[in-house]
Amino acid sequence: MLRYALLRLLGAIPTLLLVIVLAFLMVHAAPGGPFDAERALPPAVEANIKAAYNLDEPLPAQFWNYLSGVVRGDLGPSYWHREYTVGELIGNAFPLSIQLGAIAMLLAVGAGVSAGTFAALRKDSLLDRVVMGLAMTGISIPIFVIAPVLVLLLAVNLNWFPAGWSGNEGAARFVLPVIALALPQIAYIARLTRASMIDVLASDFIRTARAQGLATGAIVRYHALKPAMLPVLSYMGPAIAAILTGSIVVEEIFGIPGLGQLFVHGAINRDYTLVLGIVIFYAALVVLLNLVVDILYAAIDPRIRY
Repeated sequence: MLRYALLRLLGAIPTLLLVIVLAFLMVHAAPGGPFDAERALPPAVEANIKAAYNLDEPLPAQFWNYLSGVVRGDLGPSYWHREYTVGELIGNAFPLSIQLGAIAMLLAVGAGVSAGTFAALRKDSLLDRVVMGLAMTGISIPIFVIAPVLVLLLAVNLNWFPAGWSGNEGAARFVLPVIALALPQIAYIARLTRASMIDVLASDFIRTARAQGLATGAIVRYHALKPAMLPVLSYMGPAIAAILTGSIVVEEIFGIPGLGQLFVHGAINRDYTLVLGIVIFYAALVVLLNLVVDILYAAIDPRIRY
Protein backbone atom coordinates (compact mmCIF):
# COMPACT_ATOMS: atom_id res chain seq x y z
CA MET A 1 0.00 0.00 0.00
CA LEU A 2 2.85 2.39 0.81
CA ARG A 3 4.45 1.67 -2.56
CA TYR A 4 1.15 2.37 -4.31
CA ALA A 5 0.74 5.67 -2.45
CA LEU A 6 4.27 6.78 -3.33
CA LEU A 7 3.77 5.88 -7.00
CA ARG A 8 0.51 7.84 -7.08
CA LEU A 9 2.20 10.88 -5.55
CA LEU A 10 5.03 10.67 -8.08
CA GLY A 11 2.50 10.30 -10.89
CA ALA A 12 0.75 13.46 -9.71
CA ILE A 13 3.83 15.59 -10.40
CA PRO A 14 3.24 15.85 -14.21
CA THR A 15 -0.42 16.67 -13.53
CA LEU A 16 0.47 19.48 -11.15
CA LEU A 17 3.11 20.76 -13.58
CA LEU A 18 0.53 20.90 -16.37
CA VAL A 19 -1.88 22.74 -14.06
CA ILE A 20 0.82 25.30 -13.22
CA VAL A 21 1.69 25.86 -16.89
CA LEU A 22 -1.92 26.29 -18.01
CA ALA A 23 -2.85 28.51 -15.07
CA PHE A 24 0.25 30.68 -15.56
CA LEU A 25 -0.47 31.20 -19.26
CA MET A 26 -4.17 31.90 -18.73
CA VAL A 27 -3.54 34.41 -15.94
CA HIS A 28 -0.96 36.33 -17.97
CA ALA A 29 -3.14 36.21 -21.10
CA ALA A 30 -5.96 38.07 -19.33
CA PRO A 31 -6.18 41.78 -20.21
CA GLY A 32 -4.87 44.27 -17.69
CA GLY A 33 -2.22 43.88 -15.02
CA PRO A 34 -1.77 43.89 -11.25
CA PHE A 35 -0.74 47.57 -11.17
CA ASP A 36 -3.35 49.05 -13.51
CA ALA A 37 -4.84 51.03 -10.62
CA GLU A 38 -1.52 52.88 -10.33
CA ARG A 39 -1.36 54.22 -13.89
CA ALA A 40 -1.07 57.75 -12.48
CA LEU A 41 2.44 56.92 -11.29
CA PRO A 42 5.36 58.24 -13.30
CA PRO A 43 6.66 55.74 -15.86
CA ALA A 44 9.98 55.39 -14.04
CA VAL A 45 8.24 54.47 -10.77
CA GLU A 46 5.99 51.98 -12.53
CA ALA A 47 9.02 50.42 -14.21
CA ASN A 48 10.73 50.08 -10.84
CA ILE A 49 7.68 48.34 -9.37
CA LYS A 50 7.56 45.85 -12.24
CA ALA A 51 11.29 45.24 -11.91
CA ALA A 52 10.85 44.54 -8.19
CA TYR A 53 8.36 41.77 -9.01
CA ASN A 54 10.30 40.52 -12.10
CA LEU A 55 7.40 41.50 -14.35
CA ASP A 56 9.76 43.27 -16.74
CA GLU A 57 11.34 39.96 -17.76
CA PRO A 58 10.20 37.79 -20.71
CA LEU A 59 7.31 35.43 -19.96
CA PRO A 60 9.47 32.24 -20.05
CA ALA A 61 11.86 33.78 -17.51
CA GLN A 62 8.93 34.78 -15.29
CA PHE A 63 7.57 31.25 -15.44
CA TRP A 64 10.93 29.69 -14.59
CA ASN A 65 11.37 32.02 -11.61
CA TYR A 66 7.86 31.23 -10.38
CA LEU A 67 8.26 27.46 -10.85
CA SER A 68 11.58 27.55 -8.97
CA GLY A 69 9.82 29.22 -6.05
CA VAL A 70 6.94 26.70 -6.09
CA VAL A 71 9.41 23.80 -5.92
CA ARG A 72 10.90 25.41 -2.80
CA GLY A 73 7.43 25.88 -1.30
CA ASP A 74 7.38 29.63 -1.96
CA LEU A 75 4.22 30.82 -3.75
CA GLY A 76 5.55 34.35 -3.91
CA PRO A 77 4.29 37.71 -2.62
CA SER A 78 0.79 38.97 -3.25
CA TYR A 79 0.67 41.90 -5.67
CA TRP A 80 -2.48 43.32 -4.09
CA HIS A 81 -2.08 42.42 -0.38
CA ARG A 82 1.52 43.59 -0.32
CA GLU A 83 2.02 43.07 3.40
CA TYR A 84 1.33 39.32 3.02
CA THR A 85 2.73 36.44 1.03
CA VAL A 86 0.42 34.13 -0.90
CA GLY A 87 1.19 31.32 1.54
CA GLU A 88 0.10 33.47 4.48
CA LEU A 89 -3.15 34.48 2.76
CA ILE A 90 -4.00 30.86 1.94
CA GLY A 91 -3.10 29.77 5.47
CA ASN A 92 -5.45 32.41 6.94
CA ALA A 93 -8.39 31.68 4.62
CA PHE A 94 -8.23 27.89 4.20
CA PRO A 95 -9.36 26.85 7.73
CA LEU A 96 -12.70 28.58 7.21
CA SER A 97 -13.19 27.06 3.75
CA ILE A 98 -12.32 23.55 4.93
CA GLN A 99 -14.64 23.94 7.92
CA LEU A 100 -17.48 24.97 5.64
CA GLY A 101 -16.73 22.17 3.16
CA ALA A 102 -16.37 19.48 5.84
CA ILE A 103 -19.75 20.30 7.41
CA ALA A 104 -21.40 20.36 3.97
CA MET A 105 -19.81 17.03 3.03
CA LEU A 106 -20.91 15.35 6.28
CA LEU A 107 -24.45 16.62 5.72
CA ALA A 108 -24.40 15.46 2.09
CA VAL A 109 -23.18 11.96 2.96
CA GLY A 110 -25.57 11.50 5.89
CA ALA A 111 -28.66 12.78 4.10
CA GLY A 112 -27.79 11.31 0.69
CA VAL A 113 -27.02 7.80 1.95
CA SER A 114 -30.15 7.76 4.13
CA ALA A 115 -32.41 8.97 1.31
CA GLY A 116 -30.90 6.57 -1.22
CA THR A 117 -31.19 3.61 1.15
CA PHE A 118 -34.84 4.29 1.96
CA ALA A 119 -35.60 4.69 -1.75
CA ALA A 120 -33.86 1.39 -2.57
CA LEU A 121 -35.76 -0.49 0.16
CA ARG A 122 -39.03 0.80 -1.32
CA LYS A 123 -38.11 0.44 -4.97
CA ASP A 124 -40.74 1.72 -7.46
CA SER A 125 -42.97 2.99 -4.63
CA LEU A 126 -44.28 6.54 -4.27
CA LEU A 127 -41.49 7.32 -1.77
CA ASP A 128 -38.89 6.11 -4.24
CA ARG A 129 -40.28 8.32 -7.01
CA VAL A 130 -40.50 11.36 -4.73
CA VAL A 131 -36.92 10.95 -3.47
CA MET A 132 -35.50 10.47 -6.95
CA GLY A 133 -37.55 13.37 -8.29
CA LEU A 134 -36.17 15.65 -5.61
CA ALA A 135 -32.68 14.33 -6.31
CA MET A 136 -32.99 15.12 -10.01
CA THR A 137 -34.22 18.61 -9.13
CA GLY A 138 -31.21 19.11 -6.85
CA ILE A 139 -28.85 18.03 -9.61
CA SER A 140 -30.46 20.33 -12.16
CA ILE A 141 -30.35 23.57 -10.14
CA PRO A 142 -26.88 25.20 -9.93
CA ILE A 143 -25.44 26.59 -6.71
CA PHE A 144 -25.59 30.20 -7.89
CA VAL A 145 -29.39 29.79 -8.10
CA ILE A 146 -29.82 27.78 -4.88
CA ALA A 147 -27.90 30.24 -2.68
CA PRO A 148 -29.91 33.42 -3.53
CA VAL A 149 -33.19 31.49 -3.24
CA LEU A 150 -32.22 30.27 0.25
CA VAL A 151 -31.33 33.83 1.25
CA LEU A 152 -34.64 35.15 -0.09
CA LEU A 153 -36.80 32.47 1.57
CA LEU A 154 -35.06 31.71 4.87
CA ALA A 155 -33.25 34.96 5.60
CA VAL A 156 -35.25 37.80 4.04
CA ASN A 157 -38.83 36.48 4.17
CA LEU A 158 -38.76 34.24 7.26
CA ASN A 159 -35.78 35.84 9.05
CA TRP A 160 -34.67 32.44 10.42
CA PHE A 161 -30.98 32.76 9.57
CA PRO A 162 -28.57 35.61 8.80
CA ALA A 163 -28.33 36.52 5.12
CA GLY A 164 -24.60 37.21 5.23
CA TRP A 165 -21.48 36.48 7.20
CA SER A 166 -20.78 38.42 10.38
CA GLY A 167 -18.74 37.76 13.47
CA ASN A 168 -21.62 37.82 15.98
CA GLU A 169 -24.12 35.35 14.50
CA GLY A 170 -22.57 32.19 15.95
CA ALA A 171 -23.26 28.84 14.31
CA ALA A 172 -26.36 30.22 12.54
CA ARG A 173 -24.18 31.92 9.93
CA PHE A 174 -23.05 28.47 8.68
CA VAL A 175 -26.56 27.17 7.99
CA LEU A 176 -27.39 28.73 4.63
CA PRO A 177 -23.90 28.36 3.06
CA VAL A 178 -23.70 24.72 4.19
CA ILE A 179 -27.15 23.92 2.79
CA ALA A 180 -26.32 25.63 -0.52
CA LEU A 181 -23.13 23.58 -0.85
CA ALA A 182 -24.65 20.30 0.33
CA LEU A 183 -27.91 20.15 -1.63
CA PRO A 184 -26.45 19.19 -5.06
CA GLN A 185 -24.18 16.59 -3.44
CA ILE A 186 -27.09 15.12 -1.46
CA ALA A 187 -28.89 14.58 -4.76
CA TYR A 188 -25.91 12.85 -6.43
CA ILE A 189 -25.14 10.65 -3.41
CA ALA A 190 -28.81 9.66 -3.02
CA ARG A 191 -29.00 8.46 -6.62
CA LEU A 192 -25.69 6.58 -6.37
CA THR A 193 -26.70 4.94 -3.09
CA ARG A 194 -30.08 3.86 -4.42
CA ALA A 195 -28.64 2.22 -7.53
CA SER A 196 -25.82 0.52 -5.61
CA MET A 197 -28.09 -0.64 -2.78
CA ILE A 198 -30.57 -2.19 -5.23
CA ASP A 199 -27.73 -4.20 -6.81
CA VAL A 200 -26.38 -5.33 -3.44
CA LEU A 201 -29.82 -6.33 -2.11
CA ALA A 202 -30.21 -8.63 -5.13
CA SER A 203 -26.93 -10.46 -4.32
CA ASP A 204 -26.72 -14.09 -3.21
CA PHE A 205 -25.28 -13.32 0.23
CA ILE A 206 -28.22 -11.01 0.98
CA ARG A 207 -30.67 -13.76 0.03
CA THR A 208 -28.77 -16.09 2.36
CA ALA A 209 -29.06 -13.57 5.19
CA ARG A 210 -32.80 -13.26 4.57
CA ALA A 211 -33.15 -17.06 4.59
CA GLN A 212 -31.48 -17.10 8.01
CA GLY A 213 -34.25 -14.89 9.33
CA LEU A 214 -32.36 -11.63 9.74
CA ALA A 215 -34.45 -8.48 9.87
CA THR A 216 -34.20 -5.97 7.03
CA GLY A 217 -32.57 -3.36 9.26
CA ALA A 218 -29.86 -5.77 10.38
CA ILE A 219 -29.23 -6.90 6.80
CA VAL A 220 -28.77 -3.31 5.63
CA ARG A 221 -26.55 -2.29 8.56
CA TYR A 222 -24.29 -5.32 8.76
CA HIS A 223 -24.26 -6.77 5.25
CA ALA A 224 -25.51 -4.41 2.52
CA LEU A 225 -24.38 -0.94 3.55
CA LYS A 226 -20.62 -1.43 3.32
CA PRO A 227 -20.48 -2.88 -0.24
CA ALA A 228 -23.14 -0.40 -1.36
CA MET A 229 -20.87 2.45 -0.27
CA LEU A 230 -18.11 1.63 -2.78
CA PRO A 231 -19.58 3.72 -5.65
CA VAL A 232 -20.30 6.52 -3.18
CA LEU A 233 -16.73 6.38 -1.92
CA SER A 234 -15.36 6.58 -5.46
CA TYR A 235 -17.49 9.68 -5.96
CA MET A 236 -16.19 11.30 -2.78
CA GLY A 237 -12.97 12.60 -4.35
CA PRO A 238 -14.73 14.57 -7.13
CA ALA A 239 -17.52 15.52 -4.70
CA ILE A 240 -15.12 17.13 -2.25
CA ALA A 241 -13.47 18.94 -5.16
CA ALA A 242 -16.91 20.13 -6.31
CA ILE A 243 -17.70 21.42 -2.82
CA LEU A 244 -14.38 23.25 -2.62
CA THR A 245 -14.81 24.87 -6.04
CA GLY A 246 -18.51 25.49 -5.39
CA SER A 247 -17.50 27.40 -2.28
CA ILE A 248 -16.05 30.07 -4.59
CA VAL A 249 -19.60 31.05 -5.56
CA VAL A 250 -21.08 30.50 -2.10
CA GLU A 251 -18.38 32.44 -0.26
CA GLU A 252 -18.78 35.39 -2.61
CA ILE A 253 -22.60 35.40 -2.26
CA PHE A 254 -22.55 35.17 1.54
CA GLY A 255 -19.44 37.32 2.02
CA ILE A 256 -17.41 34.55 3.68
CA PRO A 257 -13.69 35.43 3.94
CA GLY A 258 -12.45 32.05 2.75
CA LEU A 259 -10.37 30.82 -0.17
CA GLY A 260 -13.24 31.24 -2.61
CA GLN A 261 -13.69 34.93 -1.93
CA LEU A 262 -9.92 35.38 -1.90
CA PHE A 263 -9.71 33.77 -5.35
CA VAL A 264 -12.46 35.99 -6.81
CA HIS A 265 -10.88 39.18 -5.49
CA GLY A 266 -7.46 38.04 -6.68
CA ALA A 267 -8.82 37.47 -10.20
CA ILE A 268 -10.57 40.86 -10.25
CA ASN A 269 -7.42 42.66 -9.10
CA ARG A 270 -5.13 40.69 -11.46
CA ASP A 271 -3.18 39.39 -8.47
CA TYR A 272 -1.28 36.81 -10.55
CA THR A 273 0.57 35.07 -7.74
CA LEU A 274 -2.51 34.82 -5.50
CA VAL A 275 -4.66 33.27 -8.24
CA LEU A 276 -1.88 30.86 -9.23
CA GLY A 277 -1.23 29.91 -5.62
CA ILE A 278 -4.88 29.08 -4.95
CA VAL A 279 -5.17 27.07 -8.19
CA ILE A 280 -2.04 25.06 -7.32
CA PHE A 281 -3.28 24.54 -3.76
CA TYR A 282 -6.68 23.30 -4.97
CA ALA A 283 -5.06 20.97 -7.53
CA ALA A 284 -2.73 19.45 -4.93
CA LEU A 285 -5.65 19.03 -2.55
CA VAL A 286 -7.77 17.22 -5.16
CA VAL A 287 -4.87 14.86 -5.98
CA LEU A 288 -4.39 14.09 -2.29
CA LEU A 289 -8.10 13.54 -1.66
CA ASN A 290 -8.39 11.13 -4.59
CA LEU A 291 -5.42 9.19 -3.22
CA VAL A 292 -7.08 8.97 0.20
CA VAL A 293 -10.30 7.72 -1.41
CA ASP A 294 -8.43 5.00 -3.31
CA ILE A 295 -6.70 3.84 -0.12
CA LEU A 296 -10.01 3.77 1.76
CA TYR A 297 -11.35 1.46 -0.94
CA ALA A 298 -9.12 -1.31 0.38
CA ALA A 299 -10.21 -0.62 3.95
CA ILE A 300 -13.90 -1.05 3.06
CA ASP A 301 -13.53 -3.97 0.62
CA PRO A 302 -10.77 -6.45 1.58
CA ARG A 303 -11.03 -8.05 -1.88
CA ILE A 304 -9.37 -4.97 -3.36
CA ARG A 305 -5.57 -4.95 -3.35
CA TYR A 306 -3.23 -2.57 -5.11
